[in-house]
Amino acid sequence: MKSFTFALLTVLMLSNMSYANDKVLEDYIKSYNYDSRIEMKTNSKTLLDMLEDGKAVLIDIRFKEEQQAWGPNFGLKIPLNELPARLNELPKDKIIVTACPHKDRAIIAMTYLRSQGIHARYLTDGLIGLAENLRGDDAFYFLELLKEQ
Repeated sequence: MKSFTFALLTVLMLSNMSYANDKVLEDYIKSYNYDSRIEMKTNSKTLLDMLEDGKAVLIDIRFKEEQQAWGPNFGLKIPLNELPARLNELPKDKIIVTACPHKDRAIIAMTYLRSQGIHARYLTDGLIGLAENLRGDDAFYFLELLKEQ
């Protein structure tokens, strides 16, 4: 419930921003239901499968300093405050999965991208959860699979 409340507040906040596409955002809110709630999320295990299958792209939306300090070396690095100006860097044929350490900024980014008509989800267990799922042999095999693409 806490995540849904935060997402709803984010949607309302974005609807007042000049760069949000009001019609798309309004349609998204009007059609929002239980299926929408499920579809806007993904966890790190599902993300890894989607990345392996070439169906998704991860976007690390943390500040540049955070990205430089630690994080995945795959995916795009687009800080949240640069996202509106860098939409052209996003592939149109993949699911965009936004991520930060926990999920607060990822929800904002996902909502903004959806307001722009981009199919986006946010990483429910955050980059910390992703790191937990990319340890040891799992990290090795995942990177090997990415090399094959």
